[in-house]
Amino acid sequence: MESRAINFGAGPSALPVAVLQEATKGLLNFNGTGIGIAEISHRSKEFTAYLQGVEQNIRKLLDVQPTHSILFTQGGGSTQFSAVVLNMLARHRLLHPQLTDEDRVLDYVVTGSWSKKAAEEARRMGGSTVNIAADSRKYSQDQKSFDNIPPADAYSFSNDPALIYYCANETVDGVEFSAEETSPASFPFHLLPKNALLPLVGDYSSSFMSRAIPHLSDHAIIYAGAQKNVGPAGLTILIVRNDCIVDVDAAARLGAIPVPICLAYKTLADHNSLYNTPPVLSIYITGLVLEYMLQLGGLDYYASLTNRKSKKLYDVLKDGETKGIFKGKVKEGSGSQMNVVFDVLGEGLLAKFIAGAEERGMKGLKGHRSVGGVRVSIYNAVTEEETDQLISYMEQFAGQHEVNKE
Repeated sequence: MESRAINFGAGPSALPVAVLQEATKGLLNFNGTGIGIAEISHRSKEFTAYLQGVEQNIRKLLDVQPTHSILFTQGGGSTQFSAVVLNMLARHRLLHPQLTDEDRVLDYVVTGSWSKKAAEEARRMGGSTVNIAADSRKYSQDQKSFDNIPPADAYSFSNDPALIYYCANETVDGVEFSAEETSPASFPFHLLPKNALLPLVGDYSSSFMSRAIPHLSDHAIIYAGAQKNVGPAGLTILIVRNDCIVDVDAAARLGAIPVPICLAYKTLADHNSLYNTPPVLSIYITGLVLEYMLQLGGLDYYASLTNRKSKKLYDVLKDGETKGIFKGKVKEGSGSQMNVVFDVLGEGLLAKFIAGAEERGMKGLKGHRSVGGVRVSIYNAVTEEETDQLISYMEQFAGQHEVNKE
């Protein structure tokens, strides 16, 4: 096999080589049908059985209970910015038909570029009042940067919101809610009502399947684009609590915003995600990734791997800071385990760092165009050995350009 680059890109991202090799077989002959997976009917018995297997493996890996349905769709997280609003407003209309639009409140926790865009889309759509329950920029030094997770006393949740939205991991800004509930950077689940069907919506696109999801059963909706940890671009996975799969047409008759038929969760659920043609190839490769994950030990294995990779990266970043070469962009304790972001200090050294990495076969390290710098994405398929190669390069680079030499 030809040598492959190490893909540190933020998405579409690396996939396991063993999965890619297996997928090439299915491209020619899917499960003994004599038809390639990119050619086969999505309503064939072979594919529908495969789709059921993908759902079962998601349930197994994340311990998803029967209270929640697993749905497969397209459009990525950005489409869900709209879909969650429409479906949850429809649910709220059915529960509280007498309320005015102004009295229907959507709570948004804004910790980065993606949650900011989600809140902006909710405002654009109308039909409700958007309440920013917390905004992490207020806790940054310049009052503008997404460089932290807000403290617990920063949150101001509404009394009976139609939804409460947060983004678990901000891919652009490198900020992530901690999985440790005792951490000040964890999501404040303790501030939410107890013994209630919470309208809690979590965007888990860039940390999905890297570790267990805290309080999964308390969520109304969890969604994730597959193209970070579990598959190629094109597939969006939804975990929707069954009481949130509502008759949107009945809600529209009461005054709710009409929901396009393919954005209605009831359409997906009633047709087993086969109302229209799903992203068949993306589902196939995602299924192979999930099987591969189970073989290696599931989320326990990947959580441990992620912890090791991210700790090494933050350690070398801190060492580079003492040498005056690197500067982390996120406050300690709020950093993402998936997307580590930093600046390279010194005239022309950022470009030199990126070029040197590419010469060594390491690609996808440029920070997002809106923030610049370096972004190292260490999704599941990026091995510890590959991460170690980058760390070795970072150590070498910092040593060569050290500012604070004695």
